[in-house]
Amino acid sequence: MMTSIFRAGLLAVVALLAGCVAPQKSNLDYTAFRESNPASILVLPPLNSSVDASAAAAVLSQATRPLAESGYYVIPVGVMDETFKQNGMTTPDEIHELPAVKLREIFGADAALYMTVKQYGSSYAVLASSVTVEVDAELLDLRNGAKLWSGSKKVVQGNNNSGGGLLGMLVQAMVDQIVNTLSDRSYGVAGMTNNMLLSAGGSGAILYGPRSPHYESQQAVTTR
Repeated sequence: MMTSIFRAGLLAVVALLAGCVAPQKSNLDYTAFRESNPASILVLPPLNSSVDASAAAAVLSQATRPLAESGYYVIPVGVMDETFKQNGMTTPDEIHELPAVKLREIFGADAALYMTVKQYGSSYAVLASSVTVEVDAELLDLRNGAKLWSGSKKVVQGNNNSGGGLLGMLVQAMVDQIVNTLSDRSYGVAGMTNNMLLSAGGSGAILYGPRSPHYESQQAVTTR
């Protein structure tokens, strides 16, 4: 009896942890990615499907680092932003509609990263407060428009309000929601989401770029 209860509790914990971080797809075909062999990436302003107006800026500002650490030269965000402004383009929607060859002509990058922020921000659910960030990403070859890679990551960071009885849990959840909003914990969770989504080396992740020390050994590995 005790063994059955323990197993049930263990399965519940595993299910809860699995729900906190959605896994990436691991059955991707890297043939086009390897043939393209991009060395430089242009990160475009993300589309924002969340209710928080600051979501796109938060995700964009933390997207270049994991790509650079994965071995790519990344066009600086400031250069990208100013270039588009000088050409009268200020919204992500119109920027995402530009032809790949045009972006290649302007920035000289081999590939472009298109992102969409699906969820961003904190939520209050009676006994718990949590911060959720979900981002979809797609890497396109700017020389021919071919899709090289796509991925998605969702991170949910909750607060543990298990102590203090029902009233204490209610009060703590409300306090956590206020703290999450005022301190913008979503920004930190966005950085975590970007690192998990855009760092090379994991299952379903992008490949290492030419500037990475792992690049040569990666080239010799056959894609599953």
